[in-house]
This record gives sequence, C-alpha cells and structure tokens, in this order.
Amino acid sequence: MGTQYPLTRFTYGTTYGTITDMKRTTVYLPDELKARLVAEAARRQVTEAEIIRQAVDKETRQPRPRGGIFSGDTGGVTGANLHEHMEGFGEN
Repeated sequence: MGTQYPLTRFTYGTTYGTITDMKRTTVYLPDELKARLVAEAARRQVTEAEIIRQAVDKETRQPRPRGGIFSGDTGGVTGANLHEHMEGFGEN
C-alpha cells in the first residue's frame, strides 16, 4: 500500500483515492522552488499539494493590514493640527 499521510483539515473528503469538494489547479514553479517544495513535503511526510493548500490558506485567510499613507516622520503634523500647517497653502 502507498504512504499514509497524516490527516489535516485539508485532507477531508478523500474516498478511495478520489478527492471530493476540491477543485484542481495548475501551478508553475521555478526549479529551485519546486525542489524546496519536494524537500519540505518529504520532511513533513505530506503531499506537495498539502503544503500548497496550507500556504494558500495562510496567505488568503485574513486581509493584510493596510499601511498608512505616509511612512516615517510626519514632522508633527496630525489631523488635529493640520489646519495650522496648511495656513497660506495655495495663496500667491
């Protein structure tokens, strides 16, 4: 019999070699990334597909926080004192 992989939340719906409730997709990987995927799957004793499913789930589970408009020092400008810093702006 083939290798038995540990059950995870992603291996549900498997019956006699048929995967239900999942859609097939194709991913093209550079050689180096494919080699790392193969090695990691062997290390964890899971399928390559399982690692890919986990990575996609992790990356898409929650929206990433949006950064602010500015990065770095604002020079003391805040929403509360913006009007002071804008005095004379646009005047000739």
